[in-house]
Amino acid sequence: MKKLTRKEEELMKILWKLEKAFVKDIIEKYPKPKPHYNTISSLVRLLQEKGIVGYKQYGNTYEYFPLISKEEYRKSFMKQIVSDYFDNSYKSAVAFFVKEKGLSPEELEELIKIIKDEK
Repeated sequence: MKKLTRKEEELMKILWKLEKAFVKDIIEKYPKPKPHYNTISSLVRLLQEKGIVGYKQYGNTYEYFPLISKEEYRKSFMKQIVSDYFDNSYKSAVAFFVKEKGLSPEELEELIKIIKDEK
């Protein structure tokens, strides 16, 4: 799956929360200044062409819904980040976040517990 643009991600975050929505419902969830109707309509159609958004037609109106879950996108996105920036090393990726975020000993213990529970 190809990474979404910042604008596409912004729209998808709204659609994931709403689960299904008309363009006007999506626009309603944007902060002010609200994007123009045609802008959001075009973005939704692009996402539809990419196979990320589906729709149900009611006459001349379309209700849109995500075809992929937020979790599916997150997994794909993170795999790409680890591949592109950490030479496919999850160890390097985790080490980077530990150093950058300055995790507390308690948070590190939680991470170790998660890792142990997964195995």
